[in-house]
Amino acid sequence: MTLQSSTISIERLRVHAFHGVMAQERNVGDDFLVSLHIHYNIYKAMESDNVADTLDYGELCQLVTAQMSTPSKLLEHVAGRICKAIFARFPQATAIELKLTKQNPPMGADCQGASIEIHVTND
Repeated sequence: MTLQSSTISIERLRVHAFHGVMAQERNVGDDFLVSLHIHYNIYKAMESDNVADTLDYGELCQLVTAQMSTPSKLLEHVAGRICKAIFARFPQATAIELKLTKQNPPMGADCQGASIEIHVTND
């Protein structure tokens, strides 16, 4: 059997954080959703059934939560920090697709959030 590709995902992790351009956003905070798709060869874990041979979902959530706890003005900046932290901890990860959504942006519009999406590779 040949593994063609594999991805480990976290879907819509909800985090209350304090990101935004306006001071009020950084004081009151907002709810954010983070979705990750991490390209990672899981073949060894498929064979071993050992969590040490894959990416631990709990540890991924802790990495994301730690980066979300540091206030930033821009979602782009937060997303970049999250990806850098994942690559630093899991250098075997080859790429990350990340979507970061601010659920209640203060922009005077009735919407379900404002998001950024990035796809980065581990150089």
